[in-house]
Amino acid sequence: QVQLVESGGDLVQAGGSLRLSCAASGGIKSTNVMGWYRQAPGKQRFFVAGITTSGRTNYADSVKGRFTISRDNAKYTVYLQMNSLKPEDTGVYSCNLIQFDMNYWGKGTLVTVSS
Repeated sequence: QVQLVESGGDLVQAGGSLRLSCAASGGIKSTNVMGWYRQAPGKQRFFVAGITTSGRTNYADSVKGRFTISRDNAKYTVYLQMNSLKPEDTGVYSCNLIQFDMNYWGKGTLVTVSS
C-alpha cells in the first residue's frame, strides 16, 4: 500500500523560505508523477507544482519563480523549496502521487505565512 508522509511545514514570516519533503513508500513504480497541492481554510485544493520521474516540472502561475519542485528517485522523495513566501501561500500542503491511473495522497503539512 502506497504511503506518503509530508514534513517541513512551519510558521514563517512573509519573505521567508521553507522546504517541504514528501517520502513515498510501499509499491512505488518506476514511472510516476508526484506533486504538491495546497488547501487554504474554506477553499478548494489548489495545484502548486508537479514533477515526473524524468524530472519534467509544472508549476501554478502564482508560484513560478518562487517555488522549486525536485525529487530524489532513489529515496522516493519529492521536495518543494518555497522562497519569497507570501501570506496567500498559507495552507495545508499535501503530497500527491499518480501511477497507473491510481491517485494517492498524504495527510499534509501546515504552512502558515504571517504578514
